Amino acid sequence: METICQSRLRQWGLAFEAYSSANNGFYPHIDGLDRSASKADWFGWVDMLPPLMEEKPWREHKRWYKPSRNTIFQCPSAIPESSNLYNYNPERNGYFSYAMNSCLELDRNCWPPYGEPQGNNMPSFLNIAKINHPTSVILLFDQLIDPRKGYGGKKLNRSTGRYCGSYPKAFSARHTKPGGLLGGSILYCDYHIQWTETVWKADWPEDLEVPPRDDLDWYPYP
Repeated sequence: METICQSRLRQWGLAFEAYSSANNGFYPHIDGLDRSASKADWFGWVDMLPPLMEEKPWREHKRWYKPSRNTIFQCPSAIPESSNLYNYNPERNGYFSYAMNSCLELDRNCWPPYGEPQGNNMPSFLNIAKINHPTSVILLFDQLIDPRKGYGGKKLNRSTGRYCGSYPKAFSARHTKPGGLLGGSILYCDYHIQWTETVWKADWPEDLEVPPRDDLDWYPYP
């Protein structure tokens, strides 16, 4: 299953690279119709990248017929749990077992941009030319589907799998290595893929929502 998962992540990496090459070095938006029915949100990676792989955009899959784990959209090892554990209905609305790193995108849709009153300290929205260390910055990762294993296995996360972009609290360790070690796969901004046991840092509080601003694994612009 891990081999299939990494093969799918590799295909997503090729799609990200092709998209950025055709769009002046920018990545697609992180969010999609999982958050809003507004057409402004029809430019998320789950809608913009699939046609580059001859697949339908996420938005064109109707409710109750969202992509299953047998498709490019999902890790084959990701199996939803009982619906009463979630704050949404994964069977009806679909779920995302891959998530884009939400720290890549802190633009006007989140809050005012860099240089404006109350703006964030990110110099540009998803501009890959400004990513200082693409070999270490996370782009796409195995997202948790079991709500009981949220926040590095320390806290329930009922929204897990609901969004196509997220933070370390949603990382999933579901692939087993020889010896029984569990871990998850990550696609980095230089498009290499790596298995890791966890992305959770030892000094993080168990209820951490967003990683510290100086974390170079999650933020592209130090």
